[in-house]
Amino acid sequence: MKKISVFIVVLCFTIFTLIGCSNPSSEANISGEEKDLKIQVVLKTLSHPYWKSVEAGAKKAGEDFGVNVEVIGPPSEADVIEQVSMIENAISQGVDALVVSPSQPTTVSNIFDLAKSANIPVLLIDTDADWKDKVTFIGTDNYSAGKEGGKYLASLLKKGDKVALVEGAKGNLATDERIKGAKEVLEKAGMNIVAQQPADSDKFKAAGVIDAVLQNHPDLAGVFAANDDMAIGALSATKQKKVNIPIVGVNGGEEATKLISEGKLAASVAQSPYDMGYMGVENAVKAIKGEKVEKRIPTPIKVVTKENAEEHLKEIQK
Repeated sequence: MKKISVFIVVLCFTIFTLIGCSNPSSEANISGEEKDLKIQVVLKTLSHPYWKSVEAGAKKAGEDFGVNVEVIGPPSEADVIEQVSMIENAISQGVDALVVSPSQPTTVSNIFDLAKSANIPVLLIDTDADWKDKVTFIGTDNYSAGKEGGKYLASLLKKGDKVALVEGAKGNLATDERIKGAKEVLEKAGMNIVAQQPADSDKFKAAGVIDAVLQNHPDLAGVFAANDDMAIGALSATKQKKVNIPIVGVNGGEEATKLISEGKLAASVAQSPYDMGYMGVENAVKAIKGEKVEKRIPTPIKVVTKENAEEHLKEIQK
């Protein structure tokens, strides 16, 4: 009988120890209810490395906070209606929170009203919208990013030089703000803006835009593009024409950074897409739980040039 009692004591101690030692991970502190939470992240597209970085950050936050995260987006940033349909579907499915980067902010406000009616918190990342009931906006000040890019381009040129501006899709607030900031700085520095045309954040369309500009202005001295893909497209057009002029983009992605380190692109204003995705999900969890979330959460920017391109590339790959 005594042996049985000792065995029971030892068994109980072992079970207690195992339970006590099984709690080192963050997930162990998450209730079963939280594990069932579903956060839908709707991006402008998933066909670009920039948005892949946002997706990676969002999914890592899902793992860290023990919630279900699904990341979706249309084939291109110009597919505004398809993105709207994705948001509507998420609302009808009754997700617990929406994290959205709206392709056309003015178009989605009415859809966000449906989310509010369904008590679904909406957080915006990368691109803000004039919708008063959003939980927060997390992202770059795109106007400031444009100004920084314009300032760097102006430093490589002289007063009176001709410059082309390549816009994103019409109505894309993020790229519109970048163009606005760059244009203001360039004009103040005395540059002559000879073209300002949209290329829908597409390499091939941007190449076509710059090819046409060079036909009319063979003495073009510089290009500011509202994202890296369009900057790379502009580079393709200038190479075809055997024209060597500084081209500045925005995003600081891997492909653009490699081209900067090789001296082919002049610069890119780097954002923090991974952080946007991660912080979007992190703050969505807070909103669901009723915790306080700041109305504006800025993410850092920096100008990537040949001098710091290698260092930035390591950061991206890490």
